[in-house]
Amino acid sequence: MKKTLFTISAALCLLAYAGCTKDTPSIYATLYGVVADSETAAAISGASVVLSPGGKSATTGADGRYEFADLDAQQYTITVQRSGYQTNRKTVTAVADERTEANIPMTKNS
Repeated sequence: MKKTLFTISAALCLLAYAGCTKDTPSIYATLYGVVADSETAAAISGASVVLSPGGKSATTGADGRYEFADLDAQQYTITVQRSGYQTNRKTVTAVADERTEANIPMTKNS
């Protein structure tokens, strides 16, 4: 009987402690978006996307999407290049514990 009471008491204490712990917010941010043709809005695949500072890079998929996760919360410049298009840059601020969308249009070379 004493063993059962001890077990129940211990379980209740653990549950109470677990209910009091705070969720730790993420200190990291995510930047994502779509690279598309500025005239047709068609997704541009195979575009090189470089993040500065940090030098992280990605290549857009068939749907024109890119994503950078686990970033420090700060301001970044995203540079996008693709053969046949003019290089484009966009400055965005990544916010901790948030996903920030940064769609980037590209203009065809004339």
